[in-house]
Amino acid sequence: MAHNVTQKIIASHLVEGQMVAGKEIALRIDQTLCQDATGTLVMLELEAMGLDRVKTEVSAQYVDHNLLQEDNKNADDHLFLQSACERFGIWFSRPGNGVSHPVHMQRLGIPGKTLLGSDSHTCAAGSLAMLAIGAGGLEVAMAMAGEPFHIRMPLIWGVRLVGELPDWVSAKDIILEMLRRHGVAGGLGRAIEYHGPGLAQLSAMDRHVIANMGAELGATASIFPSDDITRRYMCSQGREKEWIELLPDEGATYDLVEEIDLTRLEPLIAKPPSPGAVVPVRELAGMEIYQSYVGSSANPGYRDIAVVAEVMRGRQVHPRVSLDINPASRQALAALIADKRLGSLIQAGARLHQAGCNGCIGMGQAPATGRNSLRTVPRNFPGRSGTIEDRVFLCSPETAAASALTGVLTDPRTLNMPFPRIDEPDDPPLDDRLLIAPLPPEQARQVELAKAPNIVTLPELDPLPERFELEVLLKTGDNVSTDEIMPAGARVLPFRSNIPRISEFAFHHVDPTYHLRAAGLRDKGRGHAIVGGENYGQGSSREHAALAPRYLGLRLVVTKSFARIHMQNLVNFGIVPLIFIDKNDYDALEQGDSIIIDGIRDCIERGGEEIEARIKGKSVRPRLRHNLSRRQAQMLLDGSLINSMRGRVQGIRID
Repeated sequence: MAHNVTQKIIASHLVEGQMVAGKEIALRIDQTLCQDATGTLVMLELEAMGLDRVKTEVSAQYVDHNLLQEDNKNADDHLFLQSACERFGIWFSRPGNGVSHPVHMQRLGIPGKTLLGSDSHTCAAGSLAMLAIGAGGLEVAMAMAGEPFHIRMPLIWGVRLVGELPDWVSAKDIILEMLRRHGVAGGLGRAIEYHGPGLAQLSAMDRHVIANMGAELGATASIFPSDDITRRYMCSQGREKEWIELLPDEGATYDLVEEIDLTRLEPLIAKPPSPGAVVPVRELAGMEIYQSYVGSSANPGYRDIAVVAEVMRGRQVHPRVSLDINPASRQALAALIADKRLGSLIQAGARLHQAGCNGCIGMGQAPATGRNSLRTVPRNFPGRSGTIEDRVFLCSPETAAASALTGVLTDPRTLNMPFPRIDEPDDPPLDDRLLIAPLPPEQARQVELAKAPNIVTLPELDPLPERFELEVLLKTGDNVSTDEIMPAGARVLPFRSNIPRISEFAFHHVDPTYHLRAAGLRDKGRGHAIVGGENYGQGSSREHAALAPRYLGLRLVVTKSFARIHMQNLVNFGIVPLIFIDKNDYDALEQGDSIIIDGIRDCIERGGEEIEARIKGKSVRPRLRHNLSRRQAQMLLDGSLINSMRGRVQGIRID
C-alpha cells in the first residue's frame, strides 16, 4: 500500500492503536522540546515523578521567552532550568542562543523522527519532515520519562503546491492564504502534509514559516517531505549524515485534498484580533502604522531579515515608525553581521533586539496605545503584545519592510525598486557554545536542583468527587485563547514557577474580578465551572491556563468545542471538559447559574454517553457529553495525570 510521509512516520512509531482517523493511538517519542515559559513546570513535574534520567534520544530545554531580567525571578529560573538539565540529562540552550524552534531545527532536528514539545509551535519542525506536535508540559514530561504519547489519529490533509511565487510574495503569504480559506479552527483533528512541484521553490526555512503557523489553523501537525532541499539545509548545518530521504510513495493518497497555485498569491495580512482575519494588503493600503516588527519563530530565517535589510539599504525608516528587528537565532544574527546586512539595518534606523521571543509574547516592544503594529509573529490575540488594547496585524517581512519605509501599510509590489532575491547561506556561522550537552549519568546524579524562593512545589490535586454543584463563575464567547485565560508578558511570566502567584492573573483580560471571586469560593471549600463557546482554549500550549484555574477551584468547563491541546491540559489537571450536544443550550446557561451533576464519577467511567445535568432553580436540562478515552477518563478520576503516573517512573535508571 502506498503511504504518504505522515503515515510513514506514524506507522514507524506506532505503539498502540490503529491508524484510523479519530481513534486514539500511542506514539513512541524520539525527541522533546521545552521552552522556559513552560519548561519550569516540566522540570518540577519530573521531580514530582521521581525521574532519574530522561529516556528519549534527545530532550532539549531552551531559554527564549523570559529573557528580560527586571529583577531576580527570571534569572533564578534560568539557573533552576540549567540545574534540572544537568540533573535529568537534557540539552540546555542558554539565554541569547535563540528561539527553540529554529535552533532545534538547526542543531538537533532529524528527518523521520517524532518531536513532542511544550510549545504549540513545535509543529515548525515539520519543515524537516519530523512529526512534530505541541502538547501540554505534563505530556512532554511523560514522554521524557519514556511513556508513549497518546493522541487521536488525525485526518491527513494533503495540500498540493503548484506554480511559483511572484516577486514580493513569500512563504508567510502561503500560510496566510491557508488561514484566509479555513480560519483558526480549520485544521482541528488534521495533520497537514504539503507536497507538489511548488515545493521546489521553498527553502527549508520557508517551510518552517508555513509549518510554524499550522498551529494557528489548529492543526495537529504540519509536515513537508525530506528531499534535496532538506539535504542541502542539513549539509549547511554540518549534519548531512543525519539526513534521510523521506518522500510520499507513488500513488499515495490523502483523506482531504487541496491545491494552492502559488502564482496566483498576493501579499496578505491578518487583521486584529485573529490570525484568521486575513485580507489582501491592497485592501488596507494607506493605513497609518506605528511599528513594523520583523523576526520571531514565525519568520526566523536569515532571509526574512536580510530581505528587509536590502529594502532599507541606503534609505531611512519613516520618522513615525519603530522598525524592530528580532533575530530568532544567534546563528542568523551572526550571519547578518558577517555579510554587513545588520549594519544596513542599523544605519536605516532599525532597532535591534536580542535573539529570543521578546515582543511576540509581550516581553518588550509593546506598541503605543491605539497605534497599529505590523508584525511577522504568528499570533495577534488581544493583549498578547503587552498592550491590552493592541492593534496587531500579521504580515510578511516584505510587507513589513515596505510599510516601515512609507509610514503606512504598503503593498510591497508598489515599491519603486527591484525585488531583492536572497537565499539562505550554504555556510552559516556554526557556534554551539551556548548549547550545552547533557552530563554523564553518574555525574548528573550529584546535581542538586537550584530552587530560588519563587520556585514553588506543584500543588496537590484531589480526585474527582462523586457530585458536582458548581457555580458558573465565567461565561465566554468563541475562540477564547490561552493568552486570554493566562496572559503572558513581562508582568506575568516571571511567576510561571509559582502557581499560587500566577493564578492571580487568570482570565485577567476577560474579567479582572475572576481571580478574587474564584479564590473566595475556593476558601469556602467550593469549586466552580466555566462556560465557553467554539474553539475554547486556542493558541499557546501553556498548561498554566489549566493549572492556575484548577488551583483556584475550576473543576468543569462546558463548551461548544475545545482546541486540542487545551482540552488535554484540562484533563491532565483534573478539570472535566464537557461539550454541548445541542449547542443552543449554551444560550440557556448564564454566569451565576449553578450546574448540578449527580454521580459525576459514574458518568465519566461510563464513557461517551449523554451526561445528565441540571441548573439549580431552573427547568433547563443541558445535554452534555465528553469525548474522553478510557485513559483520559482515568486521569480525571485520579485528579490529574501526575496522580495517575506517580510511581511508574520512580527508581528507574538508565546508565
